[in-house]
Amino acid sequence: MKLNPNQKLKDIVKLIGDAAFLGDAEFTVTGINEIHKVEYGDLTFVDHPKYYDKALGSNASVIIINRQVPCPEGKCVIFSDNPFRDYNLLTRHFRPFVTSANSISDNVIIGLDTVVQPGVFIGNSVKIGSGCIIHSNVSIYDHVEIGNNVIIHSNSVIGADAFYYQRNSAGNTKMHSCGTVIIKDNVEIGACCTIDKGVSAETIIGEGTKLDNHVHIGHDTVIGKNCLFAAQVGVSGVVTIGDNVILWGQVGVQKDLTIHDGAVVLGQSGVAKSLEGNKVYFGSPTRDAKLKMKELAMLKKLPEVIEYLYKNNQSSKQST
Repeated sequence: MKLNPNQKLKDIVKLIGDAAFLGDAEFTVTGINEIHKVEYGDLTFVDHPKYYDKALGSNASVIIINRQVPCPEGKCVIFSDNPFRDYNLLTRHFRPFVTSANSISDNVIIGLDTVVQPGVFIGNSVKIGSGCIIHSNVSIYDHVEIGNNVIIHSNSVIGADAFYYQRNSAGNTKMHSCGTVIIKDNVEIGACCTIDKGVSAETIIGEGTKLDNHVHIGHDTVIGKNCLFAAQVGVSGVVTIGDNVILWGQVGVQKDLTIHDGAVVLGQSGVAKSLEGNKVYFGSPTRDAKLKMKELAMLKKLPEVIEYLYKNNQSSKQST
């Protein structure tokens, strides 16, 4: 999430209770992001020793941390007994939930020749391009950006909160979602699809990509151009999918991986690791489809093999 206007570090520190910090109090903070999406000028947080080095060595310029550490060169460090809490405090401050009094909010921008059917909800600060068709009962949450010639079918939800929780002794504490969804030109989204907003950045659907009915796209996932996703595909958060990728029905994709250009994953497969491009995959976990089909063919013959071995073993016993 980019801050508008930008904030001085000293003002950020005041918002979280005048916490101790190291670094330039006049440093300009330009955004707030979780660790997967940080850029120069961003503030992030870390609260687990496993990720201290990753956060301190990342592109982030300001790190909220629950350990006394030296300040890396060119960065600022804010010390907190609960970085997750303070990060949530900041995101809620700069992007709070704003109620909508109307089904189409007053500050929505809608392009020429776009059709919005009855029963559609469009939240605050949404931008929709020209020549789109938004069918009945679609819900578009705040800050979503939709390009030109996009079709969204009934009952789809664009921009719901990220599924992102901190597990602790009190239960599961939700991270406040302050990101958004960007849908490029010529995308078609089927009925009953759900596309979650980024935790703090963007979930992106690339130009010309088509989603069938009942497809779910998780937070901060970036999908390339001209992809085809069949019904009941589920993609987790922070996945990068290249151009011209095909995921057939009921494919499930694990988080934090990459599917490269031109890959095809056959139906009911489970993608647990990154996939090379321009290959066909099948199975759970996925393998090269030809190898997987040979493996399945061999498994079908397994009862015959067992029976053959059993008979041979019995014959050997009788002969002795």
